Amino acid sequence: MNGAGIGVGIVGLGGMGHLHARSITELGADVVAGADLVEAQRQRFATEFDAATYETHEGLVEDDVVDAVIVTTPNRFHEPITVDALEAGCHVLVEKPLAHTLESAERVARAAAKADGICMVGFHNRHAASMAMFSEHHARGRFGDLTHVEANYVRRRGVPGPGSWFTDSELAGGGALLDIGVHAVDLALYALDFPEITEVSGVTRTTFGTTEEYADPDGFGDNWDAESETYEVDDSVSAFIRCASGETISLEAAWATNREESMDFRVRGTDAGAQFEIGDTSLDILETGTAGGDHYADVALTGDSSLTGYTKQDEQFLAAVAAGTPPETNTVEEALTVQRVIEAIYRSSETGRATQLTEPELEADQRARLN
Repeated sequence: MNGAGIGVGIVGLGGMGHLHARSITELGADVVAGADLVEAQRQRFATEFDAATYETHEGLVEDDVVDAVIVTTPNRFHEPITVDALEAGCHVLVEKPLAHTLESAERVARAAAKADGICMVGFHNRHAASMAMFSEHHARGRFGDLTHVEANYVRRRGVPGPGSWFTDSELAGGGALLDIGVHAVDLALYALDFPEITEVSGVTRTTFGTTEEYADPDGFGDNWDAESETYEVDDSVSAFIRCASGETISLEAAWATNREESMDFRVRGTDAGAQFEIGDTSLDILETGTAGGDHYADVALTGDSSLTGYTKQDEQFLAAVAAGTPPETNTVEEALTVQRVIEAIYRSSETGRATQLTEPELEADQRARLN
């Protein structure tokens, strides 16, 4: 029980907040406080977890019983809550993305570097069984040198409700790319051990969210009204990432597009390949051989379906808090790299040309902003 004796406060008491609260309770931590602007959410949370509640985060981070804070608010508020919590001496797990803009993410990184507490970022798909098995086989050299990752996070029709914070550029910072594409980008960089990135190109599109004729068979976005609601963000993206040592990444992400939905994640290596669905528990390894004749050798691995990526992530967070040592994964530095790639994709889409990430002046500017 990694969480024994750790008091956790949750800021943002919607679905994600409740998911984390249940997870850390199962891991032995104590949910001692919650904060949300909505009174009904506070009442529901207090009833379920017998926790003190606050309208805003300031009182929560100053509460002496709160050792660690989990932030599950709209993206724009990640920075002020995370920074305040770190400055109050709390440990922090902030949901992805690190922030709504690159500049905001850099300010979080500066605060985390100065803080005594640890800070992790919520990229839970790293901890799913599929990725855990891939990482172990990669560490043993089974795939040889990794060369390319195809990362897909595509919904056929899955735009969040127009007028929600997801479709408000001021609150979210971006659309499908920053909401779900960020998972695919992070997982691809994680699979490649975060190589140096040299060039990013991409195109974002806003195709479906501004039309009344949008079909939503599954009712993903309630009460669709394109004319009266705010819709200022992208709903799909195609991108390509080049790395200094030759690896490449292709990305397809969409809230809505006229193709089959897909969460396929495919990795090519010089000795073998791998494929799985993001967040899944199964992994396929693709090999060839010559023993007894040339042949294909495909192996299907099935992991433990009882442990979710969220559970494993929260477990690692609580273990880091208990040990008082920085996390080995889901670091702020990694999340900042992901944020830079996201920003580069948006910049490439705006300018119509590739964004270089190794220009000396760009590197100097990034260092200056972090110092």
